[in-house]
Amino acid sequence: MKIYVRERQKVGDGVEQPKYRMVAVTGDQIQIEVPHFRKFEIEQIGKDVGAEIVYLSPVPDDQKKRH
Repeated sequence: MKIYVRERQKVGDGVEQPKYRMVAVTGDQIQIEVPHFRKFEIEQIGKDVGAEIVYLSPVPDDQKKRH
């Protein structure tokens, strides 16, 4: 099982809000109830379910698709 996460884009430094967002889960079924997580929460979930945590790299600004 793998859990893919990325940093939230609208959270600044020093803000006391969860900074990570779970993007996808592969393998066994898992039900997620909240949209944002702290890093230690993600690591604890991964440890409890035996999943590998994959931290996705942010996309550089020049490669982001503009709408």
